[in-house]
Amino acid sequence: MLLPRMIEEKMLVLLRQGKISKWFSGIGQEAIAVGVASALEKDEYILPMHRNLGVFTTREVPLHRLFSQWQGKAGGFTGGRDRSFHFGTQEYRIVGMISHLGPQMGVADGIALAHKIRKEQKITAVFTGEGGTSEGDFHEALNVAAVWDLPVLFCVENNGYGLSTPVEEQFKCKNLADKGAGYGMEAHIIDGNNILDIYNKVSELTESMRKDPRPVLLEFKTFRRRGHEEASGTKYVPAELMEYWEARDPIAHYSEFLTREGILSGEKDKLLRQQMTAAIQENLKKAFDEAPVTFDEERELGNVYGKFEYRETVPGPSMKNIRLVDAVSQGLEQAMERFDDLVVMGQDIAEYGGVFKVTEGFAEKFGRERVRNTPICESAIVSAAMGLSINRMKAVVEMQFADFVSTGFNPLVNYLAKVHYRWGQHADVVVRMPCGAGVGAGPFHSQTNEAWFTKTPGLKVVYPAFPYDAKGLLATAIEDPNPVLFFEHKALYRSIYQEVPEDYYTLPLGKASVLREGNDITVISYGAGIHWALEALEEHQEIGVDLIDLRTLQPLDTETIFTSVRKTGKVIILQEDTLFGGVASDISAMIVENCFEHLDAPVQRVGSLETPVPFAGALEEGFLPRQRFKAALHRLLVY
Repeated sequence: MLLPRMIEEKMLVLLRQGKISKWFSGIGQEAIAVGVASALEKDEYILPMHRNLGVFTTREVPLHRLFSQWQGKAGGFTGGRDRSFHFGTQEYRIVGMISHLGPQMGVADGIALAHKIRKEQKITAVFTGEGGTSEGDFHEALNVAAVWDLPVLFCVENNGYGLSTPVEEQFKCKNLADKGAGYGMEAHIIDGNNILDIYNKVSELTESMRKDPRPVLLEFKTFRRRGHEEASGTKYVPAELMEYWEARDPIAHYSEFLTREGILSGEKDKLLRQQMTAAIQENLKKAFDEAPVTFDEERELGNVYGKFEYRETVPGPSMKNIRLVDAVSQGLEQAMERFDDLVVMGQDIAEYGGVFKVTEGFAEKFGRERVRNTPICESAIVSAAMGLSINRMKAVVEMQFADFVSTGFNPLVNYLAKVHYRWGQHADVVVRMPCGAGVGAGPFHSQTNEAWFTKTPGLKVVYPAFPYDAKGLLATAIEDPNPVLFFEHKALYRSIYQEVPEDYYTLPLGKASVLREGNDITVISYGAGIHWALEALEEHQEIGVDLIDLRTLQPLDTETIFTSVRKTGKVIILQEDTLFGGVASDISAMIVENCFEHLDAPVQRVGSLETPVPFAGALEEGFLPRQRFKAALHRLLVY
């Protein structure tokens, strides 16, 4: 406990000197981080928060690397791309939090799930503060852990204030541990300032949890004696409360105990402090002497995604005429056969087979460990998929409808998308997105929301229009260690047939398909838009069109687009999404920036009406851009 306390005291000096930019103090709470980390085995994952420096020092993370991290140096764990404790390190089995706090509890579920599937007697510990227990992710993660009997130790540091908001303004129950009963979960209250109570209780629990996997909720009663971060101050804390907790300092109490037991003498205490001061100074010098990071555009862009070398898998000659939904199902099933570490999760996907029957028969074939029904909690399940990836497994998550991804949005765009850029961890996760209108499903089951994700660096977005593409691209998406949003249009599921290889095969991401060639106009689309374009072109064979099916939206095949536009000089971009802020807008801008001198007419964008997706057939038909595309095609032809 003394080492993180002395490091903190030094950091506060450096903060005042302007040598670090921010500090989140854990002074007064060291016993919790040190006690929990000491009770766990070295190869068991811990997911700490801002104030858990004791986790890092107990795991013996090199001090100079921590100091480099806090100064934004290349020798830190994020290479200057993130600050503070927002990082992870597989070497020390530590996974740091993001500022949104909640997702890390779901990530802990996923890490523990991987251990359980592999029948490894390991537990996972995850930290949060009492403020974080108000987030929906807390409820979702605890509920999933309880339902799945996951060996997760949920450690809540109840320090009395969420920044400046006291506990009586945060929750109504007397103790946070009382919430455990609502999940059918074992829960305990521990004195967070008594290192022996913490170590003994956590050691006892973890030993039991390894033999009998289950989640346990621990509430540590403690106090944060500095502000939320130093700029916050502590003026909102009553003086008598501060005095009360200062008198219960965990280090002072333990020192007194050790002295009474004859274990610690004044001389030994002095020597320890001298040794630690020397170690801190030596490692600080290493960090200070390290050169500041420099900007390299190629390096920065190159670290957004994890490295993936596409390897083509060519199928045998056997073909079968199947629907798009069959191709998706077949591709997923063959991936499950190919990758023993692949887990599929989603609502009603096991015995029921999913609402679109993509996973029908999977539970019987692959077992309920790998084909998992989930509670209705998209955020926790996306986070759990991230945890599976951290613990060396693959995950496919089925959104029942693409619309429902909004309740899992945060971990997708703030955790999975950024995790490789931040600390080099891949997110081997595919999120399947049944999407699109045309089936009378109304505003909450009909969106095609790809533009929510194409603008987020770190995510890949795939959107096939044909069975052949769907099967091959899904296989590649699952092989790719980066997070992929895989859109599947519901209206195409059972209406589009194609000859598809029966064997497993792959297709490259970021490569468009040119379906027709002509010299008059370039038509660019994807998903259902491709079929609307084909329908219009069948009616007007006299128009010579380059028809480009993008297939993947991120990465985007700009080479194929620009080559075609430079040939035809006229272009229409057709999307089902509403027009403003959609993929068509960015493609249009790219064409103007790169092909302006080749254009013979303004770039045309065609999309759906700027309204939510309506339910009634006539309204939905008017909303969709099918007829507007035909009119735009003729206008452009005669321009």
